[in-house]
Amino acid sequence: MNDGSADDYCDLVMAAGKSGSFKLLEPSIPPPSKKSRKEQNRGKLLGNTGTTEIMEQGIWKEFPEDLIEAVIARLPIDTFFRFRTVCRKWNSLLDSQSFSQHCNQVPQANPWFYTITHENVNSGAMYDPSLKKWHHPSISSLPTKMIVLPVASAGGLVCFIDIGHRNFYVCNPLTRSFKELPARSVKVWSRIAVGMTLNGNATSEGYRILWVCCDGEYEVYDSVKNSWTRPGSMPSNIKLPLSLNFRSQAVSIDGTVYFMRSDPEGIVSYDMISGVWKQFIIPAPFHLSDHTLAECDGQIMLVGLLTKNAATCVCIWELQKMTLLWKEVDRMPNIWCLEFYGKHVRMTCLGNKGLLMLSLRSRQMNRLVTYNVKSREWLKVPGCLVPRGKKRQWIACGTAFHPCLTATA
Repeated sequence: MNDGSADDYCDLVMAAGKSGSFKLLEPSIPPPSKKSRKEQNRGKLLGNTGTTEIMEQGIWKEFPEDLIEAVIARLPIDTFFRFRTVCRKWNSLLDSQSFSQHCNQVPQANPWFYTITHENVNSGAMYDPSLKKWHHPSISSLPTKMIVLPVASAGGLVCFIDIGHRNFYVCNPLTRSFKELPARSVKVWSRIAVGMTLNGNATSEGYRILWVCCDGEYEVYDSVKNSWTRPGSMPSNIKLPLSLNFRSQAVSIDGTVYFMRSDPEGIVSYDMISGVWKQFIIPAPFHLSDHTLAECDGQIMLVGLLTKNAATCVCIWELQKMTLLWKEVDRMPNIWCLEFYGKHVRMTCLGNKGLLMLSLRSRQMNRLVTYNVKSREWLKVPGCLVPRGKKRQWIACGTAFHPCLTATA
């Protein structure tokens, strides 16, 4: 079965979930003729009272099991969780190895965003950009007596750290698969930056988490060994202290984690496989503030506020590998930037994986926008509301993650 037929069957399954029955056509009966728009509207007004034929079990009960899993793996995430309630068998798909393999074959869609709001720091809010919809998951395993913040992600898992930078947690926000990491062997109470990578193509092969602080101390957690290790010391050619830009989340490309630093301006990287640190001196653009790293298809990007006189604009840069210089590739539409004129605007990047989510705020303004690096499309994000409430939430921090039903902590 090719991808096109899989999509057709997917549409059929989704239609059944909505209507409760299938419309089958007998081979001897010609397909209905296409109605004009006027006739269709008349039918909607009068109401269609025609009967639908019941799905014939003799036909559909023989449908191959692996094809059912292939189709369900291609359903939208939101739809899948509704279909889990159909029967125990479908509900158990998350534990199926064959279903996991089907999910790994589906191309990654746009990332989702896991955020923390100022009004409710003990629970998260997830945004699905495909449906432009906010979800409010309840992850009961996360500590409720302390504030935990999302700091990194890989393979559908989100890494959390408590506000005291002492304890680490890993969770799949979709399935609530949860794990508290063992205590760190190095007791460092200063602020730390965190990066996360996969050992292979999926979490089943393991993942690694790196923390590093400005004085050069660092450790790596390996999920396969379930332990922290200190691979070595920071090489002497890297200037200490690191002066890390904690407003910028790390980006991960092919097993290497990149952090932004400010003195000297540039990037430090760590290869999770070889254990090698590198330093890149890259001057930042002039008049830049609130800048953060991003990535798209292996390309390192930069997003920040460019302010000159009273005018402020969000700009996107791409790192040129040959010259190690930033090249501006896009700007927010001018008509949007006019709203920032004369205001003291601050920006926070809530997700930096191909699709960026930016929080722009001042005393008079609170805006959420997304930027698609590939299509160069800017979109406004609907306000995040409390369930059954009308008060708009202020987003404090967040991270992007690729939704994966089979990722386990």
